[in-house]
Amino acid sequence: MEIVWYGLSCFRLRGREATIVTDPCPPTSGYSSGKLTADILTISHDHENHSYLKAVSGFQGAPISAPGEYEVKGVFISGTPTFHDDQRGSERGRNVAFVFEQEGMTVGHLGDLGHTPTSAQVEDLSGIDVLLVPVGGKTTIDGAKAAEVVSLLEPRVVVPMHYQTPEAKVSLEPLDRFLKEMGVNSYEPQSKLSVSSTTLPHETQVIVLECRR
Repeated sequence: MEIVWYGLSCFRLRGREATIVTDPCPPTSGYSSGKLTADILTISHDHENHSYLKAVSGFQGAPISAPGEYEVKGVFISGTPTFHDDQRGSERGRNVAFVFEQEGMTVGHLGDLGHTPTSAQVEDLSGIDVLLVPVGGKTTIDGAKAAEVVSLLEPRVVVPMHYQTPEAKVSLEPLDRFLKEMGVNSYEPQSKLSVSSTTLPHETQVIVLECRR
């Protein structure tokens, strides 16, 4: 599977069965994804920086934006209801964390998670191999909380998202705090993550992706 980051919470997950796009963001966010194509499109919550459908060219059907279980083109998808804040959604509403099962692996996309998951939510999200987690605070969990979530879910690979970059026109915290919490002292950003069930590391590894332009 090939995973590419397009800024904020937008990723393209390209596998043999299908191509998934998550939370497409508009040019006004500071990021430009060009014209993405997808077989599956997920939206974690209704906000313009996470639901810019015009970024996905020729998509047929409706995006998946609600909790539940789905199967599309051989990909199993489960959506777990969470909140966009730590006040049970009273400040910023609801959020859906999605888990994708494809090619013998599971990829978790936490959207704009704003709180530490409950024990029931941790159970729903258990077994994730690759975790896409927000770390930029302000409107999501911050670096310290993100590290706590990683310790709860115990993924094999962690890819941080939704943090401040030179391109971003939103105000978020930088990546540094999360990396410090995770004990990462140095890193080399990658243009993409290519991973399979046989190449997953035995211990949790943080991979920082460059934003594709």
